[in-house]
Amino acid sequence: MKLAILSRAPHAYSTQRLRAAAEQRGHDVRVLNTLRFAIDLVGPEPDLQYRGRPLSDYDAILPRIGNSITYFGTAVVRQFEQMDVYTPNTANGITNARDKLRANQILSRHNIGMPATAFVRNRADVRPAIQLVGGAPVVIKLLEGTQGIGVILAPEVKVAEAIIETLHSTKQNVLIQRFIAESRGRDIRALVVGDRVVAAMRRVASGDEFRSNVHRGGTVEPVELSPEYEQAAVRSAQIMGLKVAGVDMLEGNEGPLVMEVNSSPGLQGIETATNLDVAGAIIDYIGGQVAFPEIDVRQRLTVSTGYGVAELLVHGAADLVGKTLGESGLWERDITVLTLHRGTNVIPNPRKGVVLEAEDRMLCFGKLEEMRSMVPERRRRRAKVRRLPKQPIPEVS
Repeated sequence: MKLAILSRAPHAYSTQRLRAAAEQRGHDVRVLNTLRFAIDLVGPEPDLQYRGRPLSDYDAILPRIGNSITYFGTAVVRQFEQMDVYTPNTANGITNARDKLRANQILSRHNIGMPATAFVRNRADVRPAIQLVGGAPVVIKLLEGTQGIGVILAPEVKVAEAIIETLHSTKQNVLIQRFIAESRGRDIRALVVGDRVVAAMRRVASGDEFRSNVHRGGTVEPVELSPEYEQAAVRSAQIMGLKVAGVDMLEGNEGPLVMEVNSSPGLQGIETATNLDVAGAIIDYIGGQVAFPEIDVRQRLTVSTGYGVAELLVHGAADLVGKTLGESGLWERDITVLTLHRGTNVIPNPRKGVVLEAEDRMLCFGKLEEMRSMVPERRRRRAKVRRLPKQPIPEVS
């Protein structure tokens, strides 16, 4: 495999480890400065130039796109995608993860546990937003902050209002987020590769610092994740469209709360804490995808009019729960189950004796009309009714 690592920091720990892991496995690897590319839109086919010369052929790229060059970096990644060069993290996935507001909006649609969050722009809406997430103390986050920079804990409502007003006056956009007191000063970083967590560590803040980032002086320790935390991490990365990601989670009383999905996770802290070859796992995954690429069955199996591919969710209230696939009646309706997704587990070509459980997801091929009839009617959104505090009745003199 010929691999290009897109990085402006060839001597950084993560870049060096990824390069060494690729070389140890016999791959031809180059580190290319992302800013030295020129996107060639002149010819009949998409192309790239590097340092003023035509780019040689590559089987795969591994983007390590810094926050400061997101726009140009994702444009380069997008061009590689147009050239059919494999990338574990697409331009769209990187863009989704880089914007904290966009990431929260996407994840919230898929029942991912997260701290209560609000986003406002008008001064008059700040106090109601603070109350909406649970009141002070609150965490205020810049949308494009990294390594703990731009994350502020406001202990009181008036302090929070002053901070947000100041940031808004400098044209900064901020998130207002519930402070998870039970996880103060610690969080979990799970490194997701493909459909599994390959390593995980707990980060613990130093002293009174509430931010646990290593760059803020925090310490790290290995941690064995429960299936609940593993599933939250893998699902979050998949929803964002990332095959290599660092998922940061708080340890809430009710379970994992996803804070952020990082498309270019650093490897030094997690490899040091766990003593695992995370870089090697990433290279092995990319090599496997180049040798045997995944096929988008949604596009390849639409061969007959009226037939296609769809994902069906086995809802808790559905009459499919507790039945085997053979008893489900799917085959009689000309629907074939290609894969069954249960949490982080995937059952390919499931047998008819498999018993269906609530929240199972079935990737099916068959008659589109039949499959549409199995999709529950979209629930209409109801307006929330807020109860106002009772006002005392004025006395009549």
